[in-house]
Amino acid sequence: MLKIGVLASGRGSNFQAVLDAIKAGKIKSEIKVLISDKANAFALERAKQNGIEALHISAKAFPSMDEYFVAVAEELKKRDIGLVLLAGFMRIVRRPLLDAFPWKVMNIHPALLPSFPGLHGQQQAVDYGARISGCTVHFVDAGMDTGPVIIQAAVACNADDTEDTLSERILKYEHIIYPEAVRLFAEGRLDVKGRKVFIKDSRPYPTDAIINPPVE
Repeated sequence: MLKIGVLASGRGSNFQAVLDAIKAGKIKSEIKVLISDKANAFALERAKQNGIEALHISAKAFPSMDEYFVAVAEELKKRDIGLVLLAGFMRIVRRPLLDAFPWKVMNIHPALLPSFPGLHGQQQAVDYGARISGCTVHFVDAGMDTGPVIIQAAVACNADDTEDTLSERILKYEHIIYPEAVRLFAEGRLDVKGRKVFIKDSRPYPTDAIINPPVE
């Protein structure tokens, strides 16, 4: 069975969405550990409430970020982790972790990449006057939200949207597509070739792995 490690810095709502899908029998895997760089992250409490090991590893305890990610990678490898999920983890992942888990680190971003990478993707969409935004699950590479796309969901932007209102609508779809991407990985159905992710025996979603929910 696939063992999952989660990195989170905040409340961990996407961690909860994946955990709920596992509990419901939709994903055959197990979350073994949640690691946070923030001692007060609510994600740690979520993990404890669900009997999942919760670790706080402060980046301040290490001379460099590379050394920090060496330590994080070591903790994950000790637990035989096969997939690493970033769930609101507010640090750019460095090579020591990526090299330890090649194409086994996933992230979810609140925009339709490659548009609006980085922080506050929802506010970027609002400021730009975009008509459509959404969310993207992607494999993580060394860039800023530049890794191969796995699944995307589109969400309409309204003229009177604020960052908060758009974020709320996008979050609903984050909680749908992140567990779906984990399910596909757990079933061994994701294949990375260059910039593209191919889904084997693609169902129920089309082969380009784009979900287009009803426009709100």
